[in-house]
Amino acid sequence: MTEKNTMNDLVSVAVDRVTLDTASNRFVVILKDDIFNRWLPIVVGPAEAQAIAIQMEKVVPPRPMTHDLFSNVLTKIKADISRVVINDLKDSTYYATIDVIQHGSLLHIDARPSDGIALALRMGSPILVAEAVMARAAIGEEIAVTGESTDKEEEISALNDKMQQAVSEERYEDAARLRDLINNLRQQQS
Repeated sequence: MTEKNTMNDLVSVAVDRVTLDTASNRFVVILKDDIFNRWLPIVVGPAEAQAIAIQMEKVVPPRPMTHDLFSNVLTKIKADISRVVINDLKDSTYYATIDVIQHGSLLHIDARPSDGIALALRMGSPILVAEAVMARAAIGEEIAVTGESTDKEEEISALNDKMQQAVSEERYEDAARLRDLINNLRQQQS
């Protein structure tokens, strides 16, 4: 899918934080889109959460971790990660590619988003998300309401407030459920 994505279809994001969703007892990486003020929560395993958090905190482990090893190998073979692209979402599972350039050749390597994020942080590479994925899964976007207020618009506005509160309280599972409900209401309005 990455080959079909152009830069116009992709949104640049930064890792905002790694947190534990206490409601589900799972780690979540929060990617932030600064242009539209959206957050994309991605559930990750504890090892991947640690690998991302360690790099964000600039902690140097006494021995290389797996992502450190891989970035060291890429450096030694004179390859570079040009970007990590989170390009699909199917059945609550995110998909990504790591785009590697070596000797002028571009390789698209299938990867879990968490591994791509951990490597991108180590290599200083951009992290991009397909706009279609952001449109389906991001939370925190502003909801534009036009025309006269209707019951559905008021409901959407109230749900948006609740979603924003859930995000600020780091209840990402609740925020995602609210986002889905808002999207359903939007579709009913169309």
